[in-house]
Amino acid sequence: MKHITIILAFLMTLSSPVAAQDFQKGYAAFKAGDFATALQEWKPLAEAGDAGVQYLLGRMYDDGEDIPQDYAEAVKWYRLAAEQGKARAQTILGLMYGLGQGVPQDYAESMRWYRLAADQGDAQAQSNLGAMYGNGDGVLQDNAVAHMWFNIGAANGNDKAGDNRDKIAKRMTPADISQATAMARECMSSNYKKCGY
Repeated sequence: MKHITIILAFLMTLSSPVAAQDFQKGYAAFKAGDFATALQEWKPLAEAGDAGVQYLLGRMYDDGEDIPQDYAEAVKWYRLAAEQGKARAQTILGLMYGLGQGVPQDYAESMRWYRLAADQGDAQAQSNLGAMYGNGDGVLQDNAVAHMWFNIGAANGNDKAGDNRDKIAKRMTPADISQATAMARECMSSNYKKCGY
């Protein structure tokens, strides 16, 4: 039931009383373990364009804990939420493209969705960009840019990003690390508009 924390956050964002009531019915059913009813209550909200509920349906289909796992269906709901600017959905969609889950593997699409989320301050997307540059997945391998994104992700609260930054730093000269740190500062101070490339 790891969705409960996420669900509570979205519950606070619903604006219409009818939507809130339907969401609450779905939430009560979810809490009681009646996932079919939760899906029945939430699906119309998602189809009506509620990005938060679209993201939740994506999580349900992605995790496959509450309903049968279906990556293609998860991608459908994540994409709808991501296209409305939901950073978390953009990050997960980037991951799905990077892994080829529910869609053909496509690093360019993965990068595109990560970057949209990273520009909104999503620490996981920032860390994932670091990994792509560190590994050369769909981009030229670049330790300085990888270090920059890991550094930014760590500054924004991603626990693993700091460890990954430190690992990549072992492959860099002190001058390269200084440059990457300066790039991270510029990226953050420009609100993610000037990010080293």
